[in-house]
Amino acid sequence: MAWLNRVKREVAAEAATQPLGALPATLTDLLNSIDAEALVLAPGESIIYATPGVAPFNLTRDRFLLNNSLLTLVRAVRRSGLQQEATMELPRGPIGDGTHDLLVRVTPIGDEGLIAILIFDDSEMRRLDAIRRDFVANISHELKTPIGALSILSEAVLGAADDPEAITRFANRMQAEAQRLSGLVQEIIDLSRLQDGDPLKSGEVIDLVLATKEANDQTALSAEARKIEVVLALPEKVEITGSRDQVIMAVHNLIENAINYSPEGTRVAVALRVIDGIAEISVSDQGIGIPESALERIFERFYRVDAARSRATGGTGLGLSIVKHVATNHGGDVSVWSVEGAGSTFTIRFPLSSQDNQPTLKAVEAK
Repeated sequence: MAWLNRVKREVAAEAATQPLGALPATLTDLLNSIDAEALVLAPGESIIYATPGVAPFNLTRDRFLLNNSLLTLVRAVRRSGLQQEATMELPRGPIGDGTHDLLVRVTPIGDEGLIAILIFDDSEMRRLDAIRRDFVANISHELKTPIGALSILSEAVLGAADDPEAITRFANRMQAEAQRLSGLVQEIIDLSRLQDGDPLKSGEVIDLVLATKEANDQTALSAEARKIEVVLALPEKVEITGSRDQVIMAVHNLIENAINYSPEGTRVAVALRVIDGIAEISVSDQGIGIPESALERIFERFYRVDAARSRATGGTGLGLSIVKHVATNHGGDVSVWSVEGAGSTFTIRFPLSSQDNQPTLKAVEAK
């Protein structure tokens, strides 16, 4: 950390020439150049500087720290005058299992009582590493099935050169396997896109009503083909923060599943409501339902309750896994209620977008 000690000396020298409460330009240049989020606290623990990426961690409010563990660390640094660091695990949102895994480094800066807090987010790297290990193991098996089927069917076609009826039958099965393989590859691509950045850090404000309508529009042909009526119950406007493409993908998967696993001529209901600052999208069907023994595994990658039905509908076992990833990435969760023979209701929940979650602190310019 020689560079940090050097900067401390430079900041101390520059601070002597700055008005009380001003933030030295050397420090702001440093904080903007390193790969970490940062806070700077003045005496009394008021925040005088915060990088925009601090906001998703929900560590601050009204220019003060909310997190007691971090505040304790700051006070220890003030008492000792020595740099301290710790690891912290913070929830990504008020609901769900998603977490930020943080390395926090707190250090005194100069002689003006300033404290710098550097926040390194390791959660993305850890999450991607775990996903990569599981994914490679699962995908090798799943790709073997349609590829093996295509190989066998192609041999059957060669062996039935004098039987046009058999060739037609085998060719139709080859086409079905090719479509299944294409769907699997597309969902693998969709799953990989979930790993492109953190939607809470690089996200935008999304109108969840419009996103739900777009997801429903994407399933219109499937619903029409199965003579299923999709009924929407939506408020005028609900806003969340995140990736619009990911949210649409998740809602689309829930509606598409409901359509595929419902008898023809039935109804699928899609409802959006807000409860205690949480947006809930519920997708209910009148389908075959899910056995109680399968409910705990339904969101696992490649898990299928009914493998034969999945093959018939083109299911890959990745759709609900994608839904869970999207919910977790956005600080939310997904749940299911189901009774065999009575249908299922899947509910995905997202924290609402609010000013409290937006960056409100700006650098104090040096004068």
